[in-house]
Amino acid sequence: MNVCSNKEELEKFLQLAANVSEDHPVVVSKFIEHAKEIEMDAVAKDGEILAYAISEHIEFAGVHSGDATIQFPPQKLYVETVRRIKRISRQIAKALHINGPFNIQYMARDNDILVIECNLRASRSFPFVSKVLKLNLIDLATKVMLGLPVEKPHKNLFDLDYVGIKASQFSFNRLQKADPVLGVDMASTGEVGCIGDNTDTALLKAMLSVGHRIPKKTVLLSTGSAKQKAEMLDAARMLVSHGYELYATGGTSRYLTENGVENTRVLWPSESQEPSGAPTALDLLHQHKIDMVVNIPKNLTTHELTNGYKIRRAAIDLNVPLITNSRLASAFIHAFCTVQLDEIGIKSWAEYK
Repeated sequence: MNVCSNKEELEKFLQLAANVSEDHPVVVSKFIEHAKEIEMDAVAKDGEILAYAISEHIEFAGVHSGDATIQFPPQKLYVETVRRIKRISRQIAKALHINGPFNIQYMARDNDILVIECNLRASRSFPFVSKVLKLNLIDLATKVMLGLPVEKPHKNLFDLDYVGIKASQFSFNRLQKADPVLGVDMASTGEVGCIGDNTDTALLKAMLSVGHRIPKKTVLLSTGSAKQKAEMLDAARMLVSHGYELYATGGTSRYLTENGVENTRVLWPSESQEPSGAPTALDLLHQHKIDMVVNIPKNLTTHELTNGYKIRRAAIDLNVPLITNSRLASAFIHAFCTVQLDEIGIKSWAEYK
């Protein structure tokens, strides 16, 4: 499965598909950009939903749900969106006469709701939402499937005074030459769930738990398309206001400068140092002058596959924290600029009520 953003990529991937199998056709679907992905985990009996949990991906749709950073309860969904998801889920459960656990993945943009898929099984987010909700959905589903009597729980996800974040663990440092970028195929090898009093605290705990570090002084930004540059602008301003020194590749550097954000331009690996004399991103990484890299691929053109890949791969090989998604990068930057490490309360699971 691949996402094509231009004619060059379409021809490339169709050729790859033809090389694999000339006899089988290719399924082409429309890719909806800038849409939220939402998960509905639920247990039904005789087609009626007994318990449910609605969670929200931080990344936009296009990142595999196994790699996405998930927050529960959802923090930035319209009430009307939640209402429609509940209504559609009830209709699907009734139509399929579901007995037991199921998971529905939704896409939402401008309050328009689309169903991606419905899985008649427990999903990987079941244990996460069960822990956060403090309601064992699998225990309930097992009783339903065994025909044992069950009572409908009275727990409501809007009653929670805390937030759970699930962050994914990756092992790109063990995979030589692999491009550490997220896409529609799952790449993560594990995940961590953390609970906090608010989104920033929970996200900070989760990101630190999967191996990210809070940068000390410097951040390298290469922020993809024009829309992604705009999405990252507030995060860049926040970094500067908190005393961080920003390095940025050509287009990003120009955009930041035009918007009054102080930064130092660095060269792509393929650019010559003459006549500008600017440092290259790779040199700075190898000299350990970069504490975190935000590199957001614009598309899969040759430029991105060479220059962007070399920076991403160098970050992984040199053990420099790397984020390749603009929404996750913005959320993480907001979290570590807003919450100090010594402000994070250490609580047991039982203390969150």
